[in-house]
Amino acid sequence: MDKERRLTMEIRSLDIEDEQMIVEGYALKFDSPTVLYEIDGVEYSEVIERGALDNADLTDVPFKYNHSDHVMIMARTRSKTLRLVPDDQGLFIQANLAKTTAGKDLYELIKRGDIDKMSFAFTVGEDAYDKKTRTRKIRGIKKLWDVAAVETPAYDTTSISARSFFEVEAEKERKASEDAQLRRKLLLKTYF
Repeated sequence: MDKERRLTMEIRSLDIEDEQMIVEGYALKFDSPTVLYEIDGVEYSEVIERGALDNADLTDVPFKYNHSDHVMIMARTRSKTLRLVPDDQGLFIQANLAKTTAGKDLYELIKRGDIDKMSFAFTVGEDAYDKKTRTRKIRGIKKLWDVAAVETPAYDTTSISARSFFEVEAEKERKASEDAQLRRKLLLKTYF
């Protein structure tokens, strides 16, 4: 089942060249496990594996502020004002921000360091779950919906989606433990 996810990374501004407001950073980094949820003191993680972007649709990706649909987009791949470059580390972005009031404000906040994180929204194409390490591995991303400069590195959509995913996994673990205890009790009653 496809799930839309958002994760955070760092972003920084570059000097204004020819009056352009250029920012760059990494919207995601590969092979970097992140704890997304904790249930009963047990941590559940997620990791974007190297190669997860190999078949991803990156054709029309907007650069947003806080993933908001209520603020104009700042740049876009379609207009060639946003560059997305998957490399050995992750997904590098470079954006030439729009010279709007919102674009100038965002640029200034990034330049000052008030906003220094990035996030991305995506649809999972392929994943796997390692029960031993309680880690969800994103092996393939189907579609990248946006990249965003964010105020707070909170995983708004990710945590909602992750909760349902990890709550199911935690419930499976609890049920398996309860079933094992019940089998032991039944065996003891049978032989004694």
